[in-house]
Amino acid sequence: MAIVKMKGLRLAAMRRDREDLLRDLQHMGGVQVEQPAPDREGPQGPGLCQPDPAGLARAQERHTELDRAMTALKSRVPVKSGLLKARPAVSREVFFSDEQYEAAAAAAREINAAERDAKAAQAQRGKLLSQKASLAPWLSLDLPLDYEPKGELRVQLGTLPAALPLSQAEGALQAVSELAQLTQAGEDRELRYCVFSCHRDVLEQASEALRGCNWNRVSFREWTGTALENDRRIDKELLALEAEEKSCQSRIEAQAGAREGILRALDRAAMDVQREQAKTNLLDTESTFWLEGWFPAKQEEQLKQVLGKYACAWESWDPAPGDYPNVPVQLDNGALVRPMNMVTDMYSLPAYGSVDPNPLMAPFFILFYGMMMADMGYGLLMMIASWVVVKKTRPNGATMRYMMPLLGLCGVSTFIWGALTAGFFGDFIPQLLGILNHTSSDVYANYPWPALFSPLDDALAVLMGSLALGVLQIFTGMAVSMVKQIKRGETMAALCNEGAWFLVFILAGAGFAAGQVQICLIAALVVLVLTQGYGKKGIVGKIMGIFGSLYNNITGYFSDIMSYSRLMALMLAGAVVAQVFNKLGAITGNVVAFVIIAMIGNALNFALNLLGCFVHDMRLQCLEFFGRFYEDGGKPFRPMNTETKNVDIV
Repeated sequence: MAIVKMKGLRLAAMRRDREDLLRDLQHMGGVQVEQPAPDREGPQGPGLCQPDPAGLARAQERHTELDRAMTALKSRVPVKSGLLKARPAVSREVFFSDEQYEAAAAAAREINAAERDAKAAQAQRGKLLSQKASLAPWLSLDLPLDYEPKGELRVQLGTLPAALPLSQAEGALQAVSELAQLTQAGEDRELRYCVFSCHRDVLEQASEALRGCNWNRVSFREWTGTALENDRRIDKELLALEAEEKSCQSRIEAQAGAREGILRALDRAAMDVQREQAKTNLLDTESTFWLEGWFPAKQEEQLKQVLGKYACAWESWDPAPGDYPNVPVQLDNGALVRPMNMVTDMYSLPAYGSVDPNPLMAPFFILFYGMMMADMGYGLLMMIASWVVVKKTRPNGATMRYMMPLLGLCGVSTFIWGALTAGFFGDFIPQLLGILNHTSSDVYANYPWPALFSPLDDALAVLMGSLALGVLQIFTGMAVSMVKQIKRGETMAALCNEGAWFLVFILAGAGFAAGQVQICLIAALVVLVLTQGYGKKGIVGKIMGIFGSLYNNITGYFSDIMSYSRLMALMLAGAVVAQVFNKLGAITGNVVAFVIIAMIGNALNFALNLLGCFVHDMRLQCLEFFGRFYEDGGKPFRPMNTETKNVDIV
């Protein structure tokens, strides 16, 4: 249960074997390919070059094509999928079948072609509908849109504001000349659509008069025939486009049987992209290639078997401390600790060569979460939800794979703490028994489950217990820090820092327990004076170091320990909220009304505490605990592998 030991890999092999070798390494799932660093030992010279990226472009294009086809299928041929439906399971032979892969790619191309045709038809349909809308006001006009008058007559189409009376515009024209006329062809809420005709000699004056009435000229360029004739033509084209869209829909529906094949191909295409991305980190010559990367030391024998099939030269090497910042990090823990990866992933992976915090954090995180929730009913819901999701959906995502098992573990802790406080959806059972027995004074009188303590009645004891748990976790972090310093050869620093404060806390506890506070306080001050000046030069430096250490550590430890009072606060808050809703339901005196009100309130309380307890638990781990010893900044180990998103390979 620690950070996996990594080894570096250097490999030179024949270019003719490159594709097969990379594919075998991907199936092995344990090699992260990296671009060779200039300062590492390796081939050098002008003949070296990176592989042609065209393969990566093709792989990405195929993945995009498959993804686009899957999106079109989901949109146009939806299928009902249950909330907890598991991914399809396929054999390796089927998944890696080139024939089925190409068949799925062909189906995807057909779907994408039909989707493109359908979208083109939709775009054309939208354009025609826009044209139809622009023609609507002119349908009553028995005049070709491309009409060009001859001789002395001039004709224009245009609009006037609907709020302007037509008689006002006609009056403006008549004031200019009697050789001008305005005829309304249609109107809507905003505009009047009119035909303006006049003698050419008065065109300029009449146009100026209309502009004063907010006249806007309308031009139908490249249109022939009347508005009604064009409207009928558009209707025919819309019918043809509707038939085209239905044909495209049918073409897509005809490929619905390829859905699972496309899902498999989508996962395989993602593997191809991953492999091609790794290939861009290689170095090529005319006949060979050079590879560098990392792999877990425990997989070295497996790597030997894979590479033994090829004509290649390779070596593995152990990273030196100077290489640690570049070494990827992989955590290897048991089933009870592995869900903690969710917490460290959200915070930051530990640096290579440091301490894996998950085994140390797991008992505290689970214990604290259960203490804050502290309800048997909530714990049962969490355990059931975790079991159902894990069994039904087999979560494989980076978050769900850890979150659901963590939810189940925290549910066990919540149930145990709830059993200690006799809480089942708060005081749901006592209140229900009170309604059934028609008692309202002491609902706990006939309650058979004894409580070891009550968050409401024993709040002070719960607070002291919370602080004691905080001290225990802080002591654990201090102990880990001491061990790390001692391993680095900094024994005196460990003894004068964490070691001294360990002794101070022990003396303080012993003084309170034995009633010798004054003597123990003097002893603690002597210890601090002798140790807190370590590493400081000169008398003044040591004195300043002592006072600075006293201030920083006393305030720091006090504030950190007091932060654990949130364990009591959330336990108390959750219990009070649940009891308030249960009491509101019990006031009705009706069992059905009580159950409805109580369950609604408890559902809200459960949802609030489910997130709130996680956030506060995370804060205690990341600030109060990790701050003692944790070295973050690790880079995640991302090897080539055959992990899938849409199907499970059996």
